[in-house]
Amino acid sequence: MINLYPTQIETISLHRVGNKNKNEGVFLSQQPFALNDETTGLLKEYFFKPFREKEENYFKLSNEVDLEFNTLYKIASEIFNDPASMHNNSKKVATHLFEQSNHPHIKSGEVYITYLSNVLLDNVKVDAIGIFKSEVKNDFLQFEEKGSNLDIVIQQGVNVNKLDKGCLIFNVDKENGYKVLSVDGNRYDTKYWLEDFLGVDVLADENFYTKNYLKFCQNFAKDVVLPAEDKQQEVLFMNRAVNHFAKNDAFEESNFLNEVIENPELIPEFKHYKVEKGPKYSIEDVSNFDIANKAVSDARKKIKNVINLDTNIQIKMDFINPESAQKFVEKGWDEERQMYYYLVYFNKEEKS
Repeated sequence: MINLYPTQIETISLHRVGNKNKNEGVFLSQQPFALNDETTGLLKEYFFKPFREKEENYFKLSNEVDLEFNTLYKIASEIFNDPASMHNNSKKVATHLFEQSNHPHIKSGEVYITYLSNVLLDNVKVDAIGIFKSEVKNDFLQFEEKGSNLDIVIQQGVNVNKLDKGCLIFNVDKENGYKVLSVDGNRYDTKYWLEDFLGVDVLADENFYTKNYLKFCQNFAKDVVLPAEDKQQEVLFMNRAVNHFAKNDAFEESNFLNEVIENPELIPEFKHYKVEKGPKYSIEDVSNFDIANKAVSDARKKIKNVINLDTNIQIKMDFINPESAQKFVEKGWDEERQMYYYLVYFNKEEKS
């Protein structure tokens, strides 16, 4: 889990990278940018906000032959070994980005290469390299007094509420390609940023396995539990699954199955479904792993806990107390109306 609030920008270098395919060139600043309190505060919010809002999906720098052939890995290693080399190496980063910017869709833009300290990664302070790019320019209005009138001047600039692209390379796990986070606000050229520039692979850590296993469970609930039972049981299964992850530090599949799957007949169905669908989520051979709490929290927000009825009525289940949905909600069939019904028990209505 990452915490960027105490993070400090130690140095920052600014360059401009054009589209090589359009012969736009690259502009490399000869000196680092001189920060002050105002620009530091603004840039920290501009750079870090997307990472606070985004699900944490970690990557690692990689190469099919050897890590040493990954350009950013070599540059990052030089910087971490000698932070004083940051500006000269920032030019190499910008040049490398320029060399990959050869597709007609890739936009030119400013590149900010920063050295960061006091990044809290899993409650441990580490240094990091931040690489950020602004591409989209927005029109904005400025006003000037001209004699007795107020005049409008239209200018173009960067919207500091929306970072176009960014990555953080943390000074941990060097031998495996460091730990990397990436954000991309413009999905049309993700391949060039992740594959061509960064050269990353997904990092299969506790966050990866927690997130993917819960996604797998969600599809099992939809494809198997719902057809075999009903919507209520689908929702309850996912409630139990998420709560099992939330209250445990480590995952063990046999314990999970015994606690979460109430109908014993569905256990072999689950195992068969894992053989069939597990490779899609990279969990086919995974039955034990540490649980990432942040990934559980993110999954809880995304999983639907609502039963939508064709009579325009919704029944919302409680993820925290799933036993309430089992004790106080009953499903039945009304012969006279030839319709299903839900019977809900309660003592009093809560004030919203």
